[in-house]
Order: sequence, then C-alpha cells, then structure tokens
Amino acid sequence: MIRLATPDDKKALMGIAGAVDLFSPQELEELDRMLTEYFDGNLNSDRFWITYDDGDPVGVAYYAPEPYTEGTWNLYFIAIHPNRQREGIGAKLLCYIEQMLAKRGERVLLIETSGLPNFEGVRAFYRKHGYDEEARIREFYKAGDDKIIFRKVLATLKNPN
Repeated sequence: MIRLATPDDKKALMGIAGAVDLFSPQELEELDRMLTEYFDGNLNSDRFWITYDDGDPVGVAYYAPEPYTEGTWNLYFIAIHPNRQREGIGAKLLCYIEQMLAKRGERVLLIETSGLPNFEGVRAFYRKHGYDEEARIREFYKAGDDKIIFRKVLATLKNPN
C-alpha cells in the first residue's frame, strides 16, 4: 500500500535510507533534518513524503515542486530496502508519483542522481521507466562525481476522460 508517511515512520524511513548504502553520513543527517521539519509541519504542504507499506515501511519517496516554475516537479529521493528490491516496489512508487502529478495537471518530473559507477543501477531504473537523460553537470557533487538530471513529460500520462 502506498500512503503518506507519518511521524511514526521516521525511524523506518531513515533505516531504509541507511540500508541502501548510497548516501554519505552528511546526506543522511540532512535527510533526518528534512524529515523532522516535514513532520513538524515546517515544510510547504506541496511537498510529499510517501511510503510503500507492507506491514512496515519498505520504500520511501520524496517529491516537491521546483521553485519558480509552472508544473515542474523534482523527485528528490526514492529508496527501497535492499531486502525488498527487485520486487517492483520502486516502480510502483514512481508510477504513483507520476500519476498523482499528472492528475494535478503538472507538466514535468525531474530526477537528479550521481554519475558515480555505484549509481548505474539507479540510472538504469530511470531509463527503464521512460526517463531521458536531460543534462549532465560534470564534477558537480565533487571531483569525479557528475550530477545527471533525468526528465519525463507528465502530460502524456493524463487520463483522457
């Protein structure tokens, strides 16, 4: 079941983020801060933390509008616990986000990720789900670590009825 994350989910969501082993300690600290602010009601209500709950949260995603744009959104974070990867949970979360945004009339979903070799599976996942590599900013995160931006137009997902 996909649902909005609640404060009771915070520990499990942080556990998922740590278990995927793609984030530095500083990035995990920032994630913890973001979740705390979100659950304390300090973030804009147009930002969404969702979870895939199978008795306990096993997946998490965070998406929000891109400031100063019309209908452009960012998927900032998606992670599935390693014990539950390759079950289609990430695809379900991604599809849910795309459909929710398309229903709202939003236009574009952007996703940023690292160009490091250990992120190749992440990049392949986005390509598999119809995302095009729109841009690459060399050496963005640090020397040797490019930022890769993927893009998908949401208008094609709208229900014609």
